[in-house]
Amino acid sequence: MNDDESVPADPVVVALDVGGTGMKCAVVRPDGVAVRTERHPTNAARGPAAVIGTILDVAEGLADKARADGFTPVALGIAVPGVVDEVRGVAVWSANVGFRDVPLRDLAVARLGLPTALGHDVRVGGLAEARLGAGRGTGHVLFVAIGTGIAAAHVVVGTAAVGAHGAAGEIGHILVRPDGPRCGCGRRGCLEAVASAAAIGRRYAELADESPDGRVTAAEVAERAAAGEPLAGRVWQEAVDALADGLASGQALFDVATVVLGGGLAQAGDRLFVPLRAALHERMTFHREPRLVAAALGDEAGCLGAALLALDAARVRDHQEKR
Repeated sequence: MNDDESVPADPVVVALDVGGTGMKCAVVRPDGVAVRTERHPTNAARGPAAVIGTILDVAEGLADKARADGFTPVALGIAVPGVVDEVRGVAVWSANVGFRDVPLRDLAVARLGLPTALGHDVRVGGLAEARLGAGRGTGHVLFVAIGTGIAAAHVVVGTAAVGAHGAAGEIGHILVRPDGPRCGCGRRGCLEAVASAAAIGRRYAELADESPDGRVTAAEVAERAAAGEPLAGRVWQEAVDALADGLASGQALFDVATVVLGGGLAQAGDRLFVPLRAALHERMTFHREPRLVAAALGDEAGCLGAALLALDAARVRDHQEKR
């Protein structure tokens, strides 16, 4: 029996990391260990209303399964892509799932009756890497996810900065090449337009005069560069240099101890990290050079981060109720 009857037996949180293709879901203990994991299709093409219904159905199902297993769900955490107002619990905008000003937190509370935290997928991923993964024990961490786009999370002593408008961490839109390719945001020369996985494949195809259908992936560009192909080597080095410029700007702004790189591009391993560490080192003047490491949690980071966000919100609520 618990000494404090207000503390539920075997508390857990339900966590969902929602993407345009699929949802990674888990039931997580307060120590960050998942006791159940599931994956479900998002099927974003059905429209935002259907996606919302799926999110709530899956969350409710996980909570019911947790209770059946003898656990007590105490909170729900949901991570979504796009612009997220974490204070109001609103998914402001997301191209991947079609959200526009969706009050997802309130909808979840009404459906499940659990305190709910809504977070940005990259920020919660950074939260998990900082507390449980490659940045654990560091204190000041910059988590950078490099895939189709580039985004970051600045985590200080276990808390990810949100920003005044919920848009903190858009490192992919640092200007690194003023005359560079046009970014999806409309401006030329953003880091994302030069060094994301999508940008690397696109740049190689343009220079090789390949058709869009024959475009190689960033991973293939890395392999060709390692094999000594001059064009691939040039494109890869351009991306590495741009990433180093972006990270150097990030270090000047945030002065972190550790930079954790995640996302698909980080899977290139030493093909990325060896030249990137050298390029970043060259750009350091009076700034302390951060430790540059690969993410440790893989695609589970977002789900674990959503759980941490929910646990944090539950602890704050409990503290306020006891005052």
